[in-house]
Amino acid sequence: MLPDLPPLPALTRAEGEVIDRYLEAVDLLGRINPARGDDTYRGLRAAQALVSTAVVLRDALALMHQRGESRLCADTLARALRTLDGVRRAARVGLPPEQN
Repeated sequence: MLPDLPPLPALTRAEGEVIDRYLEAVDLLGRINPARGDDTYRGLRAAQALVSTAVVLRDALALMHQRGESRLCADTLARALRTLDGVRRAARVGLPPEQN
């Protein structure tokens, strides 16, 4: 049985799309990270997918801007990212701990 997760904060559809695409891009960057991978093909595939993910992320941000949503509510979006395991997912983008 999975533990109860905290509820996501209320987000607009565009904010939800930004969060989803951002985390997708983070996941792809984690797969591309040469310090964590051992397969060039896997990194290549992730890099190819990153291009289309970046386009969708750009479009979601452009839509928010066009609608007059000129400011991001960083606290709310950070809560959403934490709820969706963003801390663990983003850690894969950085360098792994040094092996002694």
